[in-house]
Amino acid sequence: MNAQNKPQIHEVTPVANKEVSYKGNLSEGVKINDLSWAWSSQNACFPETQKHKFTGNHVFFTGIIPAYSEITVTVIPKDKSKNFSIYAYQVGVNKMPIVPELKSCIRCEVDHKWDRNHANKTQNYTRTVDNLVAINNPYRMIIGVTGADGLEEGEFTLVISTKSR
Repeated sequence: MNAQNKPQIHEVTPVANKEVSYKGNLSEGVKINDLSWAWSSQNACFPETQKHKFTGNHVFFTGIIPAYSEITVTVIPKDKSKNFSIYAYQVGVNKMPIVPELKSCIRCEVDHKWDRNHANKTQNYTRTVDNLVAINNPYRMIIGVTGADGLEEGEFTLVISTKSR
């Protein structure tokens, strides 16, 4: 990613104990050639062996996880045959590092197409990350929706579900 390819970052607003959704298209995103941030031990998002699942365009969303809340994020491709991946990481509320400039994060969660089946689980065309949690303090979440194997175009809906106490 270079200066001309500075990504647009869409602001999202989680709502306590509700779901909110946003529409997007991978064609609005940018390629990120350096994925080494993901397997850095300070981030631990996904291993280098899985990098081909994150080589398409990346579309970014950000919002604040309210204190005493847990967030689940699901990407739903409009075309079920398109292979999407998703990642989300947490940082301090006043920070906004966008990959590949992510030096460290509090938590990173990822979902992509599985290489093999998992016992007692099935996978469809949607991708979901959960465990984005804020206990005593709010945190910023940054969500990356991307295409696998170089996918650059595809409409999707992003659903953010917030459980708060």
